[in-house]
Amino acid sequence: MKKITSLLLLVAFLISCSGVKRTQSMLSDGNYDGAINRSIENLKTNKNSKGKQDYVYLLEEAFAKVKQRDLDDIAMRQKDGSASHLEKIYTLYLQLQNRQERIRPLLPLSLLKEGRNAIFPFDDYSDEIIATKSKLSAYLYDNAKKLMKNNDKFNYREAYDDFGYLEEINPNYKDAKQLMNECLFKGTDYVHVYTKNETNMVIPTRLQSDLLDFSTFGLNDKWTVYHSNRQKDIKYDFAMLVNFRNINISPEQIKEREFTKEKQIADGKKPLLDANGNQVKDDKGNVVMVDNMKTVRATIYEFKQFKSCQVTAKIDYIDFRSNQLIDTFPLSSEYVFEYIYANYNGDKNACDNDYLQYFGRRATPFPSNEQMVYDSGEDLKAKLKNIITRNKFRK
Repeated sequence: MKKITSLLLLVAFLISCSGVKRTQSMLSDGNYDGAINRSIENLKTNKNSKGKQDYVYLLEEAFAKVKQRDLDDIAMRQKDGSASHLEKIYTLYLQLQNRQERIRPLLPLSLLKEGRNAIFPFDDYSDEIIATKSKLSAYLYDNAKKLMKNNDKFNYREAYDDFGYLEEINPNYKDAKQLMNECLFKGTDYVHVYTKNETNMVIPTRLQSDLLDFSTFGLNDKWTVYHSNRQKDIKYDFAMLVNFRNINISPEQIKEREFTKEKQIADGKKPLLDANGNQVKDDKGNVVMVDNMKTVRATIYEFKQFKSCQVTAKIDYIDFRSNQLIDTFPLSSEYVFEYIYANYNGDKNACDNDYLQYFGRRATPFPSNEQMVYDSGEDLKAKLKNIITRNKFRK
């Protein structure tokens, strides 16, 4: 028991040493926040034990160094005076404040050898945070409104991000939320999706509706919206034309074939005989019994109903702004109807188990041509979604 306890203590010691070395490495590499995070995690329990002293020293040193680095960075950016630095300055002040709040619950932290508590000079950054947030809010608002004046979709998107960040740090600032919604509308690409039939067959209305029901595709994103029904108040940027080119439907076929199956099956039990024809007995004098195998046969008469449908189309991407064709993609799908039924003469046990399902069936009506075309729709939708996902309107 003592050996096991000693071994566990040794393992714990080695793990602790390894953790300290990794934290020291972070400190040496300038990853001060990484060193702080590891030290805080290790000091959450038994913070005053001797085994945790290294983490106290590391936390004290890392905090002092990262605080000085952040303050120097802030001073340099403030000296430059550019409004573009405001976001970083605001973030740095928040980091300084948050870092203190994470350490505060651990205090005091004792340094046993020196007989003192670790030193963490905390400061109140609330005034700086409020002042910087006020300046940053005004800058984000003015910059976003300036971007909106260019009447360009990408500028609207950039302005949307600025308003979004402004709402995050300073909710309900002026009319930022309203302007943000305006940027979303004006920065979005609207795509009109429609079909065209160049085949000599009627495309089922259900299929066209399914293909144009983009609510089931999950393709709309923040900046691209697909409409199958044009809306009066929207100026469409692009079109996607699903152009049906050809529909081939095979004749209804019934293929017949006759074949024989043969199998050996167990038919009761019989005594096991040795080479001399004598019955074999076990150690207790009982006759050893084995399966009595017999051969069974069946003649199968199989009928296979078959009908296929192939739909080919092309997807045209059109730029409404220039009335130019952007790109074209082929689209094709095949749907096969196949139904098997069969009967037999002989012993059906000669057949494989998975074939038995065909016995007792009767011929079934073939699907109509319209149904065949419609049944190809799921595959068409999957392939259409793949084309749209892999080929965006804006590169």
